[in-house]
Amino acid sequence: MPATKRFQHVIETPEPGKWELSGYEAAVPITEKSNPLTQDLDKADAEKIVQLLGQCDAEIFQEEGQGMPTYQRLYSESILTTMVQVAGKVQEILKEPDGGLVVLSGGGTSGRMAFLLSVSFNQLMKGLRQKPLYTYLIAGGDRSVVASSEGTEDSALHGIELLKKVAAGKKKVIVIGISVGLSAPFVAGQMDYCMDNTAVFLPVLVGFNPVSMARNDPIEDWSSTFQQVAERMQKMQEKQKAFVLNPAVGPEGLSGSSRMKGGSATKILLETLLLAAHKTVDRGIEASQRCLLEILRTFERAHQVTYSQRPKIATLMKQVSTSLERKGRAYLVGWQTLGIIAIMDGVECIHTFGADFRDIRGFLIGDHSDMFNEKAELSNQGPQFSFSQEDFLTSILPTLTEIDTVVFIFTLDDNLTEVQTLVEQVKEKTTNIQALAHSTVGQSLPTPLKKLFPSIISITWPLLFFEYEGNFIQRFSGQSKARCIESLLQAIHFPQPLSDDIRAAPISCHVRLAHEKDQVIPVALLSLLFRCSITEAQAHLAAAPSVCEAVRRALAGPGQKRSADPVKTLEPAVQ
Repeated sequence: MPATKRFQHVIETPEPGKWELSGYEAAVPITEKSNPLTQDLDKADAEKIVQLLGQCDAEIFQEEGQGMPTYQRLYSESILTTMVQVAGKVQEILKEPDGGLVVLSGGGTSGRMAFLLSVSFNQLMKGLRQKPLYTYLIAGGDRSVVASSEGTEDSALHGIELLKKVAAGKKKVIVIGISVGLSAPFVAGQMDYCMDNTAVFLPVLVGFNPVSMARNDPIEDWSSTFQQVAERMQKMQEKQKAFVLNPAVGPEGLSGSSRMKGGSATKILLETLLLAAHKTVDRGIEASQRCLLEILRTFERAHQVTYSQRPKIATLMKQVSTSLERKGRAYLVGWQTLGIIAIMDGVECIHTFGADFRDIRGFLIGDHSDMFNEKAELSNQGPQFSFSQEDFLTSILPTLTEIDTVVFIFTLDDNLTEVQTLVEQVKEKTTNIQALAHSTVGQSLPTPLKKLFPSIISITWPLLFFEYEGNFIQRFSGQSKARCIESLLQAIHFPQPLSDDIRAAPISCHVRLAHEKDQVIPVALLSLLFRCSITEAQAHLAAAPSVCEAVRRALAGPGQKRSADPVKTLEPAVQ
């Protein structure tokens, strides 16, 4: 029976699938089941594969069905309520940060996702002149971030040892344990330890199976199974001493490969929860379902925009496939946090598709000195652990051949002069280059850079939080919130003078108009920093090679604080 949808969705979500019916591969957890949508995936061409994977990803946003059994979904009341409660706990630490810490933890893919999220939210906090409060744990340590180390997650004692070390001296620690299949002993041990020490620790378990489907096999170095740990957490959730967030998002498009949809769902769920906590605490209000739904719809829009590029994505797939068939290599080169995602994608291919680590590799362009817990673990470890800008320039660039493919992943707020220089260097070696360019509303790729690529996949992100952007500019510029909002409105409505009617218009009207403008946020910020008109701010921006450089020049001017940290805030904190 078709679902009765409670919410208005941006995308068309599938009706409940065959996998939800009682008896469908009953002995197998949801994350390990085959997906009926992709039963003929092996017969599909590139564009059909993209279409099928898009349909699988849309299941993330699917609401509860009417049939039995009914699984909790991302939009279920129980899940949204728990997300609000956890966001409230995060707010408590944001309000009183001394002695507080938020730990994101996992093994393998989940640990890399923990790394990405902690780096992203720490950058967000630095940009808002706040003390970073996030850290990550990954089974096997930092070496596992950039290289595949499967199996190291299977130790509960190892997880507890790392948690004790990172939480030493802290007064309140939220530990978010990520295990897509509810199966990793590394996470189970940490959750159990937290429940035994609730004076300091609050455990939050994230996965995508019902607790009844959690792994129930004995853990070698622990006295409880994962299922027993999760059941204990459910009981403690009644008093908000532990939380379990485990919506069903459907089987993977590639059976059992929870690195795919499971990874996306992890990112969507946790970014939604944490962004809601940050947004509302800055406004002095409690997190709410309304705030969560606003962010979830933004992720639905991201799905819509991404899969609207199906022909270009298919072309890229075929190009990479051709390179690999001809014994060439594929390199993913990303700037800032997009470089982390590039590294993750390369590492995941080893166990998902049986690739050699040399086949598909990711590299991070930009400073990563403050990203890792133990950077020394990555020094002089051999080619499998190479991931930096220097590594690409010294080891990869000289060896590129015409059969290799290089994909550049960047935002239009990155140093586009640097992007263009590297693209030109690579193009001397191979013409097989592609771009994945992220932008916010109103931004456009410079023509000289655009002409270098035969194909560009462009992802345009909406202004997620109009009011939050105002707070961001306020803290960055040091001026009052009212003045910052005024400058933001001037940048949006320029050249029309601001009237009382414009100021009183609904936020949606401002956002709609901002979609048609170029670089609204940077222009408003420069107007404040230079104390100049919108026209003059636009001129300052046009004269600089990048947004970051324009801000650096403003900060170096008379009366401005000279600090490099704020410039990092112009890199999108969460992609």
